[in-house]
Amino acid sequence: MEAPLLIADVPWLLYRAFFALPKSIKGADGKPVNALLGTVNALLSAIEARPPRAVAACFGAEEARYRVQAYPPYHAHRDPMPPELAEQWTRAPALLASFGWTIADAQDLEADDAMGSLALAETQADGQALLLTADRDLYQAVGARAAVLEMGKGGTFAELGPAQVLARYSIEPQLVPDFIALRGDPSDGLPGAPGIGAKTAAALLRTHDSLEALLDEAERQCANAGIGKLRPRVASALHENAELLRTFKRVATLVELDIERPADAPTDFARGAAMAQKMGMAQLAKRLEGLASTDV
Repeated sequence: MEAPLLIADVPWLLYRAFFALPKSIKGADGKPVNALLGTVNALLSAIEARPPRAVAACFGAEEARYRVQAYPPYHAHRDPMPPELAEQWTRAPALLASFGWTIADAQDLEADDAMGSLALAETQADGQALLLTADRDLYQAVGARAAVLEMGKGGTFAELGPAQVLARYSIEPQLVPDFIALRGDPSDGLPGAPGIGAKTAAALLRTHDSLEALLDEAERQCANAGIGKLRPRVASALHENAELLRTFKRVATLVELDIERPADAPTDFARGAAMAQKMGMAQLAKRLEGLASTDV
C-alpha cells in the first residue's frame, strides 16, 4: 500500500490535549507541557497506525481575517485561548520540526486552509493524503486519493473517504461548503438558513446540485407568486437570506494556498527525543529513544 502524506491539524491536537491532560504535567521550566505531550503522542499513534511517507504539521490563525470581515460573528462566541495553551502553542513548531516533520503555517489564514492545500498538492502529484482532524469542514478536501483520518477511542483510527462522507452528510464531499451554508455550523458561529436542518439541506442539494442553483430556483419561484418546485416556506427563507448564504459558503470554503508538496521524510525519533528531553518531557524522550533504536 502506498505510503500517504499525513497532514495534521495541530491547533485541534493542541486544544484537544490541553483539555484532556492534567496541567500538572510540566516541563523543565515548570510550565505546563500537557498540550505538547498529547499532540506528539497522538501523532505517534497515527504514524504507527498508518506509516506515512512524510508528516506535515499545519498551523494558522484562530480565525482568518477575511472570514471575520465577511461575517463578523464568525468564531466570535469562542473563548480566548488560555495563556497556558498559548505559551505551548508558540513552542509547538520547534518541537514538531525536530522530528523532521514539515511545518506548514497558513499565517493570516487558518490551519484548515493549509491542510486542504497540501492535500490538493499531494493528490495532484498522484500521492495519497490523510488529514488528521476532527473538523468536518475538511470533508470538502476528501476525494479518491484523500481521506480524513479520524481518531477514535483507545488509539483507534478510521479513514473517511468519499463513501463515508456521503453516508454521514448524504452529499458528495465537494458540496460540503454548500451544505454548511444551508445547515449552519454552530462551532464556527454560522447559523445557516432559517428553518433548514441537515436533512433538508442535503435533500435540497441532491436535487439542485449546488447552493447557487438552489438560490436561483428560490429567486424564480418568489418572482412567480411562490409557484415552483420548492416549498413556499423554504423558497422564502432562501430568497430572503440569499446574500448571507453566499457569504456563509465563502466562509466555509477552504482557500487554496501556494504551497509545495513535502519531500519524503522519515520521522527522526532521535532528534525528537533530544528536543523532548530538553523541554523536560522525560517519559516521552524515553519512548522516542526506544523508537529510534528499533527504527530501520
